[in-house]
Amino acid sequence: MKVWQIDQLQTFRLTKGDQTLFQATSILAEELGFEYCALSMHAPLPASNPTTAVITNYPEGWQLAYQHNNYFAIDPTVRHGLRSQNMLIWSDMAFAETPDFWEEAQAAGLRVGLALPTRGTHDVIGMLSLARSDEQISSVELKDKQFKLAWLAQIANLGMSQHLIPKLMPATEIQLTDRELSALRWVAEGKTSEDIADILRIAERTVNFHINNAVTKLGTTNRTAAAVQAAQLGLL
Repeated sequence: MKVWQIDQLQTFRLTKGDQTLFQATSILAEELGFEYCALSMHAPLPASNPTTAVITNYPEGWQLAYQHNNYFAIDPTVRHGLRSQNMLIWSDMAFAETPDFWEEAQAAGLRVGLALPTRGTHDVIGMLSLARSDEQISSVELKDKQFKLAWLAQIANLGMSQHLIPKLMPATEIQLTDRELSALRWVAEGKTSEDIADILRIAERTVNFHINNAVTKLGTTNRTAAAVQAAQLGLL
């Protein structure tokens, strides 16, 4: 592994807290020629209300406009990140369906940029977006910096996930006992409490005790929802 990679890994290992990690990311982004950066994480759970967290140093006026106009819902870079892991370089074509959005972003100084999506644990989607106000990204620059950009996106999103996933998806911190997991696995198979009691050779009331504990820990309303939630979290 090259010295640059080792240095960056060490930097991110020593950071404590999402803001400190973002500051480290911003410094590295600037060294790579980008004055603005944004780190976002999209958590798929709970399925009824997926959440997104964003830390950015984009111009304040643009941040306010983005929130006020709910640009998250139409942002082409967001749509791209949700379905692809490939780098997206900003261009008129990339923003063809949202010309007003693109024009306003450029007016705010976000004229040149790229988005680097990543996939993490629990199906969390991370994205590092880098931008600057001028000087288009040439093929020579991209070839020279592509690996470092991809490496930065990976370690930044890995670091951010350690800080943000517990906040975005509290259920990922849940610890279920072996008995609770066993009961939920059979619930997922469509078995009744009586069936599960026979399979596990324990009393039916004990089965219900374990299932109710799992329902409470997972914050669901019934056993089926608990089994689904546990499966989505990779516990089953």
